[in-house]
Amino acid sequence: MNGYEDFKKDILALTKIDLNSYKEKQMKRRIETLIAKNNITSYKNYVALIKKDKEKFEQFINFLTINVSEFYRNSEQWVILDKDVFPSLIKKFGKNLKIWSAACSTGDEPYSLVMALSKHIPIKQIKIIATDIDKQVLDKARMGLYNAKSIAAVPPEFKKKYFTQIGNSYQISDEIKRQVEFKEHNLLKDPYPSGCHLIVCRNVLIYFTEEAKEEIYKKFNSALTSEGILFIGSTEQIMNYKELNYQRNQSFFFQKN
Repeated sequence: MNGYEDFKKDILALTKIDLNSYKEKQMKRRIETLIAKNNITSYKNYVALIKKDKEKFEQFINFLTINVSEFYRNSEQWVILDKDVFPSLIKKFGKNLKIWSAACSTGDEPYSLVMALSKHIPIKQIKIIATDIDKQVLDKARMGLYNAKSIAAVPPEFKKKYFTQIGNSYQISDEIKRQVEFKEHNLLKDPYPSGCHLIVCRNVLIYFTEEAKEEIYKKFNSALTSEGILFIGSTEQIMNYKELNYQRNQSFFFQKN
């Protein structure tokens, strides 16, 4: 299928999403699959479709963003968060921590953060900013309805306390929901929050080019307060972390110098 360069420009104008920042082969293949699914044979016609059809536009955004999410993903890292990271942040900065869950997908991560932090801070004092580029996943996050697989790793006491079973699904309690503020945000385009004590961004940047990753890690560094922590995913690594003004605390935790 020809015309991908023009397509990227059209998408940037339409959505503010810069497809140049994503690995091309992977992204192109995914988009062509979606176009074919809609029985369309060219990029141009597909752009015309998503311009006039709001549902197809939302479908495209949803398709672009990769949503593989679960509560307490890689639970051994949550143990480090609980035993080391939270106590050290509270000791340094007190209990009013500013925490940002970036590219939060369907809310599993920010809600996990509230539960994990509730062992250290009264729940009403917890405030998490959670952002994602995809409106649809943010709507799902606000709804807070999950399947059994999503919540499999939630500690039993939290599962009992904060989830209500509805059919085969599980609804998270309003008590947890109230502590998270969801917002739309594009990591490549929008201004970042400032003065964060902890930024959690996991298993997202693997889809970006090396240049885009470096740019984002720099912006995270600026968004962190001095000695704040960046928590990344188990599929990721920051090779040049020293150049980017981080020191490595533990495998997936980097502290701003």
